[in-house]
Amino acid sequence: METKDWRARERELWAQGFRAVCGCDEAGAGPLAGPVYAAAVILPPECDIPGLDDSKKLSEKRREALCEVITRTALAWSVARTEAAEIDATDILSARMKAMQAAIDGLAIKPDMALVDGNRDRGRTAAILTPHILIVGGDAESAPIAAASILAKVSRDRYVVAELARRYPQYAFEKHKGYGTKLHYELLDKYGPCPEHRKSYLKKWEARRRGKPGA
Repeated sequence: METKDWRARERELWAQGFRAVCGCDEAGAGPLAGPVYAAAVILPPECDIPGLDDSKKLSEKRREALCEVITRTALAWSVARTEAAEIDATDILSARMKAMQAAIDGLAIKPDMALVDGNRDRGRTAAILTPHILIVGGDAESAPIAAASILAKVSRDRYVVAELARRYPQYAFEKHKGYGTKLHYELLDKYGPCPEHRKSYLKKWEARRRGKPGA
């Protein structure tokens, strides 16, 4: 079985003269509530983190363990977020781009190239400004993107469980992390939205609650 080369993209860029190549990814574009998070990571050239993978393929326990390894090992790492209110005021694509660029800007080492997960690099009000390469499925192809995906996911989950669940205990954020589960919708039906809910994501729910045709 052929082993995946997690560092191939970086090696190509290093050979072209780039010296600080970061990976960037986001987490939390889909939930009904809370911020969208992004992370950027620069790994040492010789670094090989056992068990590193796309955050979506890992258990919560494994993500937490890898998060500690990544933050200890990385040459530089940064996490940023865009709040729910700004997602509503702009759009989720712009919010994602803003968070990713903020994470890149937060790195202690300024990258001369970013490997960015996905196929979009701009929304209506924000864009990735750092020189970059888009990689579809990058969190399963590139070590620094995979590392960024883990930091973004773990950081968001920690915030939702520690902060939102404490401020709004009636919504059981610690159970669904803000995603549109059956339980979450049941609690929305009971309590209505809180300030951390993305109103732009609740239009169908609002229409159904008001009994509008076609909801």
